[in-house]
Amino acid sequence: MRMSKLKTGMVAVFLASCAAAPVSEERSGPIVYPPPPDEPRFVYERTIHGSADVVAVDTETKWRRALTGERATTVAFAKPFDVEVCQGIVFVSDTVNRKVYVFDVPHGEFRQIGGEEPGVLQKPMGLATDDDCNLFVADQSGRRIVKYDQQGAYLAAFGGEDVFDRLSHVAVDPARDRVYAVDTGGVRSLRHHVRVFDGSSGELLFDIGTRGESDAEFNLPLDVEVDADGNLVIVDGGNFRVQVVGPDGTFVRGFGQIGDRTGQFARPKGLGIDPDGNLYVADAAHGNFQIFNADGQLLMFIGGRSYTPGPANYMLTAGLAVDEDGRIYVVDQYFRKVDVFRPAGLGADEGFLGATVR
Repeated sequence: MRMSKLKTGMVAVFLASCAAAPVSEERSGPIVYPPPPDEPRFVYERTIHGSADVVAVDTETKWRRALTGERATTVAFAKPFDVEVCQGIVFVSDTVNRKVYVFDVPHGEFRQIGGEEPGVLQKPMGLATDDDCNLFVADQSGRRIVKYDQQGAYLAAFGGEDVFDRLSHVAVDPARDRVYAVDTGGVRSLRHHVRVFDGSSGELLFDIGTRGESDAEFNLPLDVEVDADGNLVIVDGGNFRVQVVGPDGTFVRGFGQIGDRTGQFARPKGLGIDPDGNLYVADAAHGNFQIFNADGQLLMFIGGRSYTPGPANYMLTAGLAVDEDGRIYVVDQYFRKVDVFRPAGLGADEGFLGATVR
């Protein structure tokens, strides 16, 4: 089953059932959303807290640990912010550890990016990848976008002190050879906009938006993604909405308003787009992520606020990504984790994340 089935006849069913508690593994198998009797659309798959959740362990090491009591060492998140996924490789930025952690799930490997010159990171925030899985990092304190290959080798950087006020996110459009950077701005700044760069030269081309409440204006923009048509989908955090603009900045459509009900926003942050164009928005105040179709119609939500750790329990959601196969990755800063959900029709061993390469 492809993700296109998410669109069919789901609105009434999902809104009627998505707030119910999911079924747990202890009760009747996998944790699914929505719970029975409705047709499941997503399955909770795993949680990543650090390197030990991904790194493969050989039989000899397992026996040695069992006999000697040796404990596995792990590099764990301190304050994860964003997640990006490319062909089964999961990138997670950590603003306290000042690194991007790389979880190569198919190979069972772990590595770190951002600790060596000239690619040292000061405060990595938003992440993006291109078709070759090259990584682009919005380094807020460094006030620059840094580009690496998927192994972590430094490739390029652009930006600077005079270019960004408060850089927060980045998106890449390989078809147009563009890089889009969200400058969130601040109380005394009008630079609440998206800066557009040439992807090859790093030249600043033009800006999209300014501070305001009208169409194609922003108040504390936080995240940006490029959809299949080349439009920019932007989380307009301070206006409690999502806006879609063309690659030239022309307003296309928008949706959302402040509120504590489903379909409304309180503190929208992370954004993802699935292969069928559905939009996923993580809300730090609601403690969930909501799924909308491309026109802004609510389809369902997953998660809820909780002080207790567990699947889809959130206190401070942040970054969100949807991979090529429709798997969803959600960062929670309070629980220092990334939850992974897969489409119900996709097997655990299917897709890029399900592959195993040894």
